[in-house]
Amino acid sequence: MSRLGALIRRETTLAWGRGGGPLVTVGFYAGVATLLPLAIGPERERLAAVATGAAWVALALASLLSLERLFERDYEDGALDLMTLSETPLELTSAVKCLGQWIATGAPLALAAPVAAIGLGASAALAPLIFACALLGGLAFAFVGGIGAALSLGARRGGLLTAVIVLPLFTPPVIFGGGALDAMASGLPWQAAFALLAAYTAAAVALGPLAMAAACRNALS
Repeated sequence: MSRLGALIRRETTLAWGRGGGPLVTVGFYAGVATLLPLAIGPERERLAAVATGAAWVALALASLLSLERLFERDYEDGALDLMTLSETPLELTSAVKCLGQWIATGAPLALAAPVAAIGLGASAALAPLIFACALLGGLAFAFVGGIGAALSLGARRGGLLTAVIVLPLFTPPVIFGGGALDAMASGLPWQAAFALLAAYTAAAVALGPLAMAAACRNALS
C-alpha cells in the first residue's frame, strides 16, 4: 500500500472512532431535527418554511463535534512531529486528515440531511439537491474546521476556541447551500448559489491545507 493510501486509511479509521465517529454527529443532527418541531410547533406549513435552513444550521453544528481532536491527538503523542519530518508534505498530510474526517462524519451527515429535511416538511423533490449541497458543504466544513483545529493546538479549551474560529467561516456555505435549496423550492434558478457553494468548497480544499500546515508548524516551534 502506498504511503498516501496508508495515511488516508489511518485518518479515516481514527476519525471514525474519534469522539464516537458518525454515531455522535448523526445522533446530534437527529436530535436537533427532533427538537425543532417542539420549539416552533408541529404545523406543517411553518416547519416546511424553515426545514432547509434548519437542516443546514444543524449540519454546521454537528460538523463541529469532532473537530477538536483532528490534530490534538497527534500533537499530544508526538505523531505530529513525525508527520512534519516525513517525506510527505505536511500540507498534503493535513488535506488527507480533513478528507478522512469528511469520509467518516461528513458523508454520513450528507446521507442524513435529506431524511431530516423531508421529515421537517421539505419537499421530497429537493432530496437530490439537499444531498449534493450537504456533501459539498460538509467538505468545506471539514477543511475550514481543520484550520480552526490547527490554530487551537495546545490551547486550553481548544474545542471552544475552534468553534469561535470556524463558526464565522461556516456562514458562507450555509448561506449558499440554503439559498440554492430555497431557490429550487420556489421555482427560481438555483445554479448560481450552488456554483458559489462549490467555489467556496474548492477554495477551502486548496487553501485550507496551507493554513493548517503553517499553524501546526507554529504550534510545534
